[in-house]
Amino acid sequence: MTVSQDTAVTVDASRLLEWYEQMALIRATEKAAYDLFMSGLVKGTTHLAAGHEAVAVGASAALREDDYVFATYRGHHHAIVRGATPAECLAELMSKATGVCKAKGGSMHLTKADKGMLGSYAIVGSHLPIAAGAAWSAQLRGTDQVAVAFFGDGATNIGAFHETLNMAAVWKLPVLFVCENNLYMEYTPISAVTTVANPAADRAVAYGLPSELIDGNDVIKVYDTVKVAVDRARAGEGPTVIEALTYRHYGHSRADPAKYRPEDEVKLWMQRDPLLVAREKLTGLGVDAADIDEADARAGEVVKAAVQEAKDAPYPDPASALTDVWADGGAAWRN
Repeated sequence: MTVSQDTAVTVDASRLLEWYEQMALIRATEKAAYDLFMSGLVKGTTHLAAGHEAVAVGASAALREDDYVFATYRGHHHAIVRGATPAECLAELMSKATGVCKAKGGSMHLTKADKGMLGSYAIVGSHLPIAAGAAWSAQLRGTDQVAVAFFGDGATNIGAFHETLNMAAVWKLPVLFVCENNLYMEYTPISAVTTVANPAADRAVAYGLPSELIDGNDVIKVYDTVKVAVDRARAGEGPTVIEALTYRHYGHSRADPAKYRPEDEVKLWMQRDPLLVAREKLTGLGVDAADIDEADARAGEVVKAAVQEAKDAPYPDPASALTDVWADGGAAWRN
């Protein structure tokens, strides 16, 4: 295992500014989702990814458009960076017909299949074997596509995590396992229930897999690390486990005020906000603060328009509830 805490700048200012704007767009969308929920316009629950933006943006920048991405119920950032618009996502959260899943998915199941975003999954760890299956299909078809499974630290204590890593290693599948370790598995510190310090990276060795432990709030470090792992996978060298240390800015879900987190811990991590980290790198590259502020403003305007578009969108026709489902729930379709 290689432990990487920081990185030199390996991209130019224009590309980093583009990534910054993507992160700002995600952050503004998450804030909008929070506000819409608090005003009663989003039903059910939401799991916001504010604070995790660098993982999604950095990783996606290292992928091709035809690669596959799988996320957890905290997956808004992955859906947006892989091609779902803020308007589609917010409309989905508001159960509108124009939602990315036409109001059938909600916050925990954002999917954009035509962009390779093959779903967000509410069952912890359930998508890991599915990602391995997608990688296996690429291997069988002779393409050099790569599948990436993003998951939380809690999933590392799920059987599917270990079973999937084992099979992926045996078959040398072109799949990446990226753990977004935000220190808490719902309300419980991962350290309280796990014997190893790094729940994903420390366990990779058991399956003969290379691993990286990185600063998940540094978008450049995420990009550099994922790029190396993607190149390995495309070359037929098999999976890599990446553990990206990050921190959620909100509670586990909208029902959680996150009072269990120590104040000094929260303060420390907020100082490592991925947008602040990127802003500091941009100014270090000579980018004017005004240009960075303009990127923030552009993202804000997009999300402002998205909120209005989602509010104005119609609700789905009730008859649509009978589409995209098996007729009787039986097994006849197997024959």
